[in-house]
Amino acid sequence: MSTPLLAADLGFFAALAMAGSLSTAARELRLTTAAVSKRLSQMEARLGVPLVNRTTRRMSLTVEGETVLRTARSVLAELADLEQQLGASRSTPTGLLRVNATLGFGRSHIGPLIGRFAQQHPHVDVRLQLSVDPPALSEDAFDVCVRFGPPPDARVIARKIADNRRLLCAAPTYLARFGEPKSPAELAQHNFIGIRQGDDAYGVIRLSRGRQAKSETVKTRGNLTTNDGGIAVQWALEGQGILLRAEWDIRDHLAKGQLVQVLPQFHTPDADIYAVYPAQHKSAARVRAFVEFLVEAFKPTIHQGPAKFP
Repeated sequence: MSTPLLAADLGFFAALAMAGSLSTAARELRLTTAAVSKRLSQMEARLGVPLVNRTTRRMSLTVEGETVLRTARSVLAELADLEQQLGASRSTPTGLLRVNATLGFGRSHIGPLIGRFAQQHPHVDVRLQLSVDPPALSEDAFDVCVRFGPPPDARVIARKIADNRRLLCAAPTYLARFGEPKSPAELAQHNFIGIRQGDDAYGVIRLSRGRQAKSETVKTRGNLTTNDGGIAVQWALEGQGILLRAEWDIRDHLAKGQLVQVLPQFHTPDADIYAVYPAQHKSAARVRAFVEFLVEAFKPTIHQGPAKFP
């Protein structure tokens, strides 16, 4: 009788699910697409159920596939932690480190830092995935997530790595044509560039005259919306409207005068940057080393006013 499920299948299937397609998984696993397809078929044959719905353009997991994926992630995380615990006497972090970050910040800051981290810790294999929205914290798909704002889930550990604030801004050309708003209420009369990301209420911003003052809610409107912050900044630079964006993303444009801060006397809720990781991973040397690396890399920005990222 053949073994229903092999231990090596768990890592293969988790990698396949994260890749999102057979061809992408093949590149990451350094196999041919045909070899990946064959191995998946062998898994399905042993289990007696289909795990993946295949189409010409994409793939999705079946209900049984989702079950296998949850189990695979849990078992792989436990094995990785066991390896770290058994090798606790060794000071060198090892193993797979799965990191998630937002598109813009991940591309411009976390990606380069991971390159430096990998040079310092050659025995750690880092897998970085960028996404528009942060993954659900209930899923054990990542070891460390870099996200804006503290998570509401007390079951995870959140380590602050940088101060961050959101600023209202616009290009001088836009303000010259349409005037500069003098109060939050006047924002409703302007074209507002919208960004649909995370769980924030779209088209609604909250402003206050101080961090502890009562906030004022403003409903905005505009003809341009995107889920990519970089595109939104480009539209603002072109004079298309007013934008609310994290300071780390627009600080160079502000310094060069390409963008001008709007209503600088008003504050929006802070969007400090945190490294978030499940409590069960806190003993893993690779996780501890990476979080401490991030804290050190962003250390000058904490508690020193506006963020100045490296």
